[in-house]
Amino acid sequence: MGKNILVLTGSPRKNGNSDKLADAFISGAQQAGHTTVKYSTADKTIKGCIDCQTCFKHGTACSIPDDFNTLAPLIEQADMLVLATPLYCFSFPMQLKAAIDKFYAFLISQTPLKIKESALLVTGGSKDKAEYEGIVQSYQLMSKFMQWTDQGVIVVMGLHGKDEILATDGLSRAENFGKSIV
Repeated sequence: MGKNILVLTGSPRKNGNSDKLADAFISGAQQAGHTTVKYSTADKTIKGCIDCQTCFKHGTACSIPDDFNTLAPLIEQADMLVLATPLYCFSFPMQLKAAIDKFYAFLISQTPLKIKESALLVTGGSKDKAEYEGIVQSYQLMSKFMQWTDQGVIVVMGLHGKDEILATDGLSRAENFGKSIV
């Protein structure tokens, strides 16, 4: 039986390298029989958490009227979460980080999640592996805290132009990774 996989993308550049990486993963996962939903956080308005602790108390996941309330049901339905993002200043872009921070709504309200697994797909301009350690460690700490099994991390470095990922093995690695999810 296939899994419901939610792929959250963080790039404000439409159809850029991290979007292509996400699409390759999705293609592989669908070939393996999984259902996927791609949600672009950059196309949405998700405001930062203000720690009001009124999560799920007024009919929505978040009391702030923003697009997290359309994302929350997708999170609740997911068996696996994949974060696909470019590296911005050693971390996640603001658009994706705001969505990640609002996972707090599920914690504070003790709303159980079906998510048991996670993965990270990262693209970036730097060719220095050390510059990706922060985003990878943040992801791994989040997965550990949420008690998700980390299924893996793919990092594709040295990408500046919109389609530079096409000249790497990144897309085939992501597609094969998607196919490997059981």
